[in-house]
Amino acid sequence: MMGWLVFGGFALLAGALLLLIRFPWRFWTVPAMAVMLAAAGYAWQGQPSLPDHPVEGVASVRPLDPNLIAAREGLFGRFNFDYSYFMAADAMTRAGAPQLAATVMLGAVRKAPNDLGLWSGLGLALAEHDGDQLSPAARYAFDRAETLAPNHPGPPFYHGIALARAGDLEAARQAWGRALRLVPPGASYRDDMVGAMLKLDPALAAAAQAAKP
Repeated sequence: MMGWLVFGGFALLAGALLLLIRFPWRFWTVPAMAVMLAAAGYAWQGQPSLPDHPVEGVASVRPLDPNLIAAREGLFGRFNFDYSYFMAADAMTRAGAPQLAATVMLGAVRKAPNDLGLWSGLGLALAEHDGDQLSPAARYAFDRAETLAPNHPGPPFYHGIALARAGDLEAARQAWGRALRLVPPGASYRDDMVGAMLKLDPALAAAAQAAKP
């Protein structure tokens, strides 16, 4: 019984966050579907009837990087179809539910299978859901995004973020270098992209600091 109470608490928290960010009413079916799928999965594979017991630790929640959010809005747009799904996934991430964030992005690409931004977001969400490891599903999402728009900086930038979180900084730098070469001259979001990179790559940050006059 306690398990269902905790689940209900998380559902209410997610709903409150969506209200706080003024998530559009016409897209509320997306998080509602995610919650229903989670409840079904819990009832099927979990054991909600077991009594509660103390646990040794709680997984930490990664805070959302403002540079990454600003770069995303510059790369993929704001207040559009993509933006609504990204905001819903952000709300799930803030609630400590990366599996629901991945579910939201998966539903998004099913509705818009040719949207490079949503495929990029799905790749990052799947990698975070898998403990920052690039599963075959995450790699497929990034490959799909780059296939849809080989000259767009978004997919390699997001792929680099996932690679850096997985610990493969060399591959991340290569992806980021390709992304920066594709950024249009004078793009306002370039600095946000670089800021997100420097937070994930200490050596790159040190080199950038040393290069300053």
